[in-house]
Amino acid sequence: MKSSFANGKLFADRQLNFLLIVNVLVVLVATWLSHGQFVDIDNLQSMGGQLPELGLLALGIMLSMVSGNGGIDLSGVGLANLSGMVAAMVVPQYVNGDNSPVLYTSLFCVIVVVMGLLGGLLNGIVIARLNLTPILCTLGTQLLFTGIAVVLSNGASVPVDYVDPLSAIGNGTVFQVPIAFCIFIAAIVVLGWLLRRSPFGLRLYLMGTNPKAAFYAGIPRVRMLVTTYAMCGVLASLAGLISATHTSSAKWDYGNSYLLIAILIAVMGGVNPAGGYGRIICVFFAATVLQFLSSLFNLLGVSQFFGDCAWGFLLLLSLAFAGGERVRAIFGFGGTGGNPAASGSVRPGSSDSAPGR
Repeated sequence: MKSSFANGKLFADRQLNFLLIVNVLVVLVATWLSHGQFVDIDNLQSMGGQLPELGLLALGIMLSMVSGNGGIDLSGVGLANLSGMVAAMVVPQYVNGDNSPVLYTSLFCVIVVVMGLLGGLLNGIVIARLNLTPILCTLGTQLLFTGIAVVLSNGASVPVDYVDPLSAIGNGTVFQVPIAFCIFIAAIVVLGWLLRRSPFGLRLYLMGTNPKAAFYAGIPRVRMLVTTYAMCGVLASLAGLISATHTSSAKWDYGNSYLLIAILIAVMGGVNPAGGYGRIICVFFAATVLQFLSSLFNLLGVSQFFGDCAWGFLLLLSLAFAGGERVRAIFGFGGTGGNPAASGSVRPGSSDSAPGR
């Protein structure tokens, strides 16, 4: 009974059904138009290597939106670029990649993740302690991170030394699956468990749905916000690690367009910008459908401007398919679209339903 109930819940989400249908249709049409080239192993590996950068940024956007209070992290791209740049500049000063490739790679990864964690903590502390609007705070830190990167590099690209283990993160494969895609899936699994199975997830959804109820339930708002934005920073740094190792360079303006696309993925994935609702699996399938379309347009030689038009149309279509309650929640007209308990994000009676845990 539990398994059938879970399956029923899985396919009861209209947004998930829409995204699954669109993904299947795009793959079928793309395979037909490209005469099978779309599902060629090389193209699949290429898509798997490109998806994680946007996907990880979108996961960070999702977390900040779910936290409520107009939460959104606009600093992800700037922090990703700064993290990769600092690691590329610092690590060669202390470790020789030719003599110690494993140590070089390990230190590079640690510095990137620590930079992301520090940047996320900065966002969380300023937002939680000073009660600043998240969109304004993260816009400011986005400019701060970008400015620091420009000063450190004098506006030039910083090369990343070619070291086999490090380069494999952005370009290597395991059993024909890109390592970058494996990192993305690992992030999805960890975040999915945290949001669905841990007290942190329940508290985050409740805080985004009803801040007053969360306050009276004793949920530590400051600690939750700092932790959430720290996680957003780590996700951004992982995107920076993948981009730096994929291109063997780090630059302050790399991926400037990624921010808007990451927000598009999160909203198209059904995340409520007002807070309190968002599903990892929907964000994943929203990211895949955009990647499929981008790859198809590249194969057919279609202008990227047409791709932007197609993405906008797909967003409007997904909002229409999601139903009136979700649209009203997104645009601030009330409704219960942001209530995780009403939408199945929190299961009453489960072990997660005790806020004190």
